Amino acid sequence: MTIKLNRENDFHVNQKRIYRLMQILGLKSVCRRKRKHYIKSTPQVTAENVLNREFTAENFGEKWLTDVTEMKYGAGSKAYLSAILDLGDKSIISFVIGHSNNNALVFETFDIAHEQYPDAKPIFHSDRGYQYTSKAFKKKLDDAGMIQSMSRVSRCIDNGPIEAFWGMLKSEMYYLKTFHSYEELKQAVIDYIEYYNGSRYQKRLNCMTPLEYRHYLQTKAA
Repeated sequence: MTIKLNRENDFHVNQKRIYRLMQILGLKSVCRRKRKHYIKSTPQVTAENVLNREFTAENFGEKWLTDVTEMKYGAGSKAYLSAILDLGDKSIISFVIGHSNNNALVFETFDIAHEQYPDAKPIFHSDRGYQYTSKAFKKKLDDAGMIQSMSRVSRCIDNGPIEAFWGMLKSEMYYLKTFHSYEELKQAVIDYIEYYNGSRYQKRLNCMTPLEYRHYLQTKAA
């Protein structure tokens, strides 16, 4: 809140003042819900945790993280969101929302990212979900010249940044609304990720948005 006020106005305010005023006005941040536990799958292919919780990158395209999260709409119907996050600028570079959490969802997410950034050869990190441990997905990574990395068993923190993004998306958008249809939910996801990439300031990015920070990284490297 403090960053947004300072970036978009001709004055500068202190974080403690904003916190005090929010208390007076009864404004609070949205709390995140606890993560659910899912049944483990038997992998065809596994990889070491090459990323090893090194969640920083000097440039765009060095380290990509991916995951799938579940959301509901209507009378208990489910939708699944697959995304890839870049650790250099913290942007979401590719995402797909679908009705099933399957290989097609994950493969399409990867194909979009690889098509858009064909020269990128990052460390590609995921959990041990069955899509990522399939031989077909391993071949995609090998063909693209990427290094596969996987979280250890039952160690969500090994994929921490994208888990944090899911929490952000859900607390700032998903949990605040009731979605009556798949199309309504899908559009809300598209709108939020567009907002996140292009308009949501982040303190860890020098108070820039992810796309602003990518431009900063590219300028610095030039």
